[in-house]
Amino acid sequence: MQDTLAHLKRGEKAIITDVSSIHIPLKLLEMGCLPGNAVKLLQLAPFKDPMYLNINGTHLAIRKETAIHIQIEKIEHE
Repeated sequence: MQDTLAHLKRGEKAIITDVSSIHIPLKLLEMGCLPGNAVKLLQLAPFKDPMYLNINGTHLAIRKETAIHIQIEKIEHE
């Protein structure tokens, strides 16, 4: 099973590997949510939705229902 953005815990970092799902809005792609870009989970709202992320320096809030369609590869702690 491939990890998705929805699996990140606060403070974890990852690299986006796939955004080919039709459930991902074009707006997210335009804002930098692309394969190869680094992502870090900054904060979770109450009930863990939405998720507040830093993607290559851009701060975004996305819903968990969208995050489950964005595949990632976690980066081990440095």
